[in-house]
Amino acid sequence: MDMKNIINIRIAFALMLSLAMVGCKKSSSNESRATGWTINDKNGGFQYNTDFKEQETSPGLVFVEGGTFTMGKVQDDPMHDWNNTPSQLHVQSFYMDETEVTNKMYLEYLDYIKRVYPPEDPNYRLIYNSALPDTLVWRNRLGYSEVMTENYLRHPGYGEYPVVGVSWIQAVEFAKWRTDRVNELYLEEAGYLKKDARLTDVSGEANFNTDTYINSPSSTYGGNADVLEGGRKRQQTDAEGNPINIYAKKESGVISPEYRLPSEAEWEYAALGLSELRNYNTIRGRKKYPWSGQYTRSGKRKSRGDQLANFKQGKGDYGGIAGWSDDGADITNAVKSYAPNDFGIYDMAGNVAEWVADVYRPIVDDEFNDFNYYRGNVYTKNAINEDGTVKVVTTQDMTYDTLSNGQVVPRNLPGEILQVPITREDSYLRTNFDVSDNRNFRDGDKRSSRYYSDNFDEDETGTRQMYNSPNHKVETDSTGAIVRTYDKSNDRTSLINDNVRVYKGGSWKDRAYWLDPAQRRYFPQDMATDYIGFRCAMSRVGSKSKRNNKSRQ
Repeated sequence: MDMKNIINIRIAFALMLSLAMVGCKKSSSNESRATGWTINDKNGGFQYNTDFKEQETSPGLVFVEGGTFTMGKVQDDPMHDWNNTPSQLHVQSFYMDETEVTNKMYLEYLDYIKRVYPPEDPNYRLIYNSALPDTLVWRNRLGYSEVMTENYLRHPGYGEYPVVGVSWIQAVEFAKWRTDRVNELYLEEAGYLKKDARLTDVSGEANFNTDTYINSPSSTYGGNADVLEGGRKRQQTDAEGNPINIYAKKESGVISPEYRLPSEAEWEYAALGLSELRNYNTIRGRKKYPWSGQYTRSGKRKSRGDQLANFKQGKGDYGGIAGWSDDGADITNAVKSYAPNDFGIYDMAGNVAEWVADVYRPIVDDEFNDFNYYRGNVYTKNAINEDGTVKVVTTQDMTYDTLSNGQVVPRNLPGEILQVPITREDSYLRTNFDVSDNRNFRDGDKRSSRYYSDNFDEDETGTRQMYNSPNHKVETDSTGAIVRTYDKSNDRTSLINDNVRVYKGGSWKDRAYWLDPAQRRYFPQDMATDYIGFRCAMSRVGSKSKRNNKSRQ
């Protein structure tokens, strides 16, 4: 081959390589693959956080990678409850509180409520009262427990102990408050809010709510421009001097998902632990406790014989012999007193049992759904004003609910967006849901009730209920006094209704039988005890795993 042909071949090869490189041009993360336009252009246009890597772990939480597991006990059932038939389910990745919510954490909540909604103001008196735990839960007709009644919540000696006397409703309100406080701090740190506004500029009518900020940011803090325009983002301007990134949107990645109560499936999955889930027997449901092994005592040389949780050893034995205590506690114990499970979560057995989000039913309906199972969905939507804006609740708009025990609680707080149920028009031709309240779906309606008859009671919506539970009534007379009427009917056959919630895990008052993560019990959502506490969870957005997911070839 002569030199001329070699040169031509090289030229052709170089041209082909150049064309290939042009065809494989790597687009910038700020260049739209849909339009080729520049994202985050300084002159305006679509703004998006293209540098987002993954969700940050919010305060107090640990990461729980989701997966499949068998929910429901398959071993001992001496109680013969028949309420935990094994079900193969899958849960998405989520975050769980490292410990139960402690007295100190709850006191921080009460302090905030008292400062922002001072109880001496008649407009706010019921807000603070509705948040207070019931300290009288410690009393026993034949036991002396006034030391706990008077000291357990507030004394520093119990600061790191799990809070009790909190109803399911109160636990949900705490989670909502926690969501707002964390996001308020995130937005301040990101430069969207004036520094320390959360401490110096809040009041009952001027406070921060996450949903309000997302849907109507200018209404946050009562529309106080000093707070909303006092962040660093307001000080940044584009080429024409206009402020940029005035408000953080969901696309910014700054706003965290909500804190909430874990679902029953999430709680049970988290209690089982990580490495043990890779064991075949554990995946199939043959795991008795949150730790390895079939016993409540440690088998490790360093701690051999020590109890791995705080529970009732036997009749009259809540903590062992004086001077050599079996579990180091007689009532509750400080969080982190016992080793965590393989997820790094403490006290998933013993100490206090814990509220979860689900409405209780004896059967987990995995035939209808086996992904992120949860019973309790009540779908709502934002109330809209005549001008098309969302309706933000003011002090004058507040409404109250009277619970079955006579306690009066606010249905909404100033600064929140008013929520209303969805209607049939909203769900027209939908296949995935058709009503607002789905708590008794496939359970209490005519099409799913095997024994439907005219003997079943109707609830306030006219739906006949499958479970014939007592219907105590609390009403207000013409003078404003509360009148409590007890249901003394002899025809009641169950305590199950749409207002009883599941609680999981054994407590300091329970025998070892209840330490099994699959055990299930229920309690009215507006009542409290000295052995039920709670912890919060948060959904994971984005990837299932925190490990780097390389593309598969």
